[in-house]
Amino acid sequence: MDSPVIPIDDRGFLLGDGLFETVLFVNAEPVLWEAHLARLARACLTLGLPLPDAGRLQSEARRVVAERRLGRARAAVRLTWTAGSGGRGLQRPEPVHPRLTASAAASPRIESPAAVIVSTIRRNARSPISRLKTLSYLDNVLARREAEAAGADEALMLNTAGHVACASAANLFWIVDGKIYTPSLGCGVLDGIMRAQVIRAAPVREVRATFDGLMQAEAAFLTNSLIGVRPIKVLAGRFMRDHAMIQTVKDNLAGLL
Repeated sequence: MDSPVIPIDDRGFLLGDGLFETVLFVNAEPVLWEAHLARLARACLTLGLPLPDAGRLQSEARRVVAERRLGRARAAVRLTWTAGSGGRGLQRPEPVHPRLTASAAASPRIESPAAVIVSTIRRNARSPISRLKTLSYLDNVLARREAEAAGADEALMLNTAGHVACASAANLFWIVDGKIYTPSLGCGVLDGIMRAQVIRAAPVREVRATFDGLMQAEAAFLTNSLIGVRPIKVLAGRFMRDHAMIQTVKDNLAGLL
């Protein structure tokens, strides 16, 4: 199987000018496909990119799952939509001719709870791309490297105002006095697909919280499209206990994953 060739003048490669979605496939079928399409469409409008054809996206996703022989596996499919080729400089050519690539890999279910450190990297809540899955992901890469260097699974990121935002590749929820909280999108938080599902499945308060406020939590968990709901066992050196509300959330979403 040949790998896709990306020209050296592709704006996604040179400037991070593009978007991506990572979709879970289970038994060759996409999970929450329409939600991923809707988020990609919203992001295209923000970045001024043409919307990809939904039929083409799905056919490319199914193609790479079949080519990788992942039809009976739990698979992560990445769809990347760049601004296409362009000349030197920041200005896009007119008209824009976007480029689509697709890839797939096995994504085994993670059963273990997560150990989480606090990253030194801060999210810029005022940037529109903080809420999008753009190709400019270096802050997240650096935060995850900090976690790996510390022997942890994930890194909690605060924003430049000192409010809790998210992990390097997951949204964050926590429980205080029997209530579930999560940072509001205005904190520079990715508009996560599973985040939205949790908010639909349980009463959740979207807030601006300091790190000190977070550390009053009884329990906490992470979410994204691949891990689903993953409890946190250690947060910034503090051991977190199991909580029945996390299991309830997991049970409510079990049919999706």
